[in-house]
Amino acid sequence: MTQHNEPGAKKIRIGLIYGGRSGEHEVSLNSAKSVIANINSDKYEVVPIAINKTGKWLLGVEPTRMIEAEKSTQAEAELEQSTAVTFTGDPNLRRLIPVNGSQEQLENQGAIDVIFPVMHGTTGEDGALQGMLDMADVPYVGCGVLGSALGMDKEKMKMIFERAGLPVGEYLVYRRNQWERDPESILNAIEEQLNYPCFVKPVNLGSSVGINKAHDRAELVHAINVAAEYDRKVIIERNINCREFECAVLGNDEPIVSVMGEIVPSNEFYDYKAKYVDGKSQVITPAEISQELSQEMRRQALIAFTSLDLSGLSRIDFFLEKETNKVYINEVNTLPGFTQVSMYPMLWEASGIPYPELIDRLVELALERHADRQRNRTSFGL
Repeated sequence: MTQHNEPGAKKIRIGLIYGGRSGEHEVSLNSAKSVIANINSDKYEVVPIAINKTGKWLLGVEPTRMIEAEKSTQAEAELEQSTAVTFTGDPNLRRLIPVNGSQEQLENQGAIDVIFPVMHGTTGEDGALQGMLDMADVPYVGCGVLGSALGMDKEKMKMIFERAGLPVGEYLVYRRNQWERDPESILNAIEEQLNYPCFVKPVNLGSSVGINKAHDRAELVHAINVAAEYDRKVIIERNINCREFECAVLGNDEPIVSVMGEIVPSNEFYDYKAKYVDGKSQVITPAEISQELSQEMRRQALIAFTSLDLSGLSRIDFFLEKETNKVYINEVNTLPGFTQVSMYPMLWEASGIPYPELIDRLVELALERHADRQRNRTSFGL
């Protein structure tokens, strides 16, 4: 049960960062909207920090207002009048500073106690934002720089999974410049090693943005071109005739795993439209699978979490091959969606942790991880 603050107790100031220059910008807006709707206002004071599609930080812009602004040129122009800010790199301050104008504009803001990033995709989920927050010495929800970077890069992630002994489906990775220089050789290699159908994805992106399933060479060419628009590296994966399962992980050094959930896509696969647009995909929590399979996936989830040096939270996705009943780990998501239809909060709800309590635990884990980091020596003296 979520605890309420005693009357007069100081609220924890949460800097909720959302938006960003990413293909998952819109998902982030809806995640932030859900966090604000579910956070315990008796315990927390939320400071909304929006980042628009050009990368400008805007103070005090609620997610709903940002969503409306991006549908209207006039509303977007009004939004530009909001106070532009950045986060000071001075670890003694932990506060926002105006890009233009005087600090007096922000005098009532005070220090930020914890940052809650709900920025999905590049710059928000790949370690870039986390590195900036580490420089500022401010606690933040989620994984650190290394875990975030590894969790975003599907190639490096799979390499570490393989090293940890986890079962991974066959895949190939190419750089954009390799594709532009010699597409014929790449197409031949894919057809020889993976065959059709196959999945083509940007290496560094989530929410199924830029993903396509290719059934022949023409579709493969199109899919690689699309994926290469989003990232400099493209991953091609062998198609596995499977059921799709997910679980949520919560914790730092002693993580716990939720019940398993199953995704039944409305489309041929669980793409961006199936996740966020048509609303027809079916989510089953808890998943209707044997206890043995559930335990195996949850066991692998903990290995994946620790092998990537993750902390705070993660959602981990699996394939269950229909013909063999073999489990394959697919990928991790270090800042999963927090919308009302997102699996991460739904899985914890099914495991007995409601959304407001989940936020409490994430904030506690952020403070715990930051306190542990403070134990590190930062100087060397005789």
